[in-house]
Amino acid sequence: MNPPLWAPWRMEYILGPKDSSSCVFCGIDAAAEDERRSRLVVCRGERAFVMMNRYPFAPGHLLVMPYRHVDALEKLDNEEHDELFRLVRDACVRLRKAVRAEGLNVGCNLGAVAGAGVAAHLHVHIVPRWGGDTNFMPVIADARVVSQALDETREHLLPYFVDLDARPTSGASP
Repeated sequence: MNPPLWAPWRMEYILGPKDSSSCVFCGIDAAAEDERRSRLVVCRGERAFVMMNRYPFAPGHLLVMPYRHVDALEKLDNEEHDELFRLVRDACVRLRKAVRAEGLNVGCNLGAVAGAGVAAHLHVHIVPRWGGDTNFMPVIADARVVSQALDETREHLLPYFVDLDARPTSGASP
């Protein structure tokens, strides 16, 4: 018999409340520092922000999204669109440096049928990749190996984003 695979952070989601009337991504612009830390926010701009994915596909998996609750790119105003994609570009540069990623997957799942877990609030995924990181785990065990705790990864990433943060979060320059 194979030894069990552990993903203890998933239990919080499994047992947690599933309030469909509220959005897990909304309210960051008004949140206190402690709440931003617990929600894994890495940096905040004027119209958009960067946070870690609580259920990552790889260590350092980031989400970039507007504060405003919209479900489609065409619903963004020009300023939101520009800041969102500036943050995507800048987050890619910093993530490559922070985790020594050899490549990145960047994309949006627009709509539930396209794979969006939270289809109602537009967000862009940035997933770091390394040579050989696609191994047997996702294929055989339908599992992903994430090598560092989320809080530790957030603390590691913060210094790489401090110069981007229009609304600073704790962290020092790398």
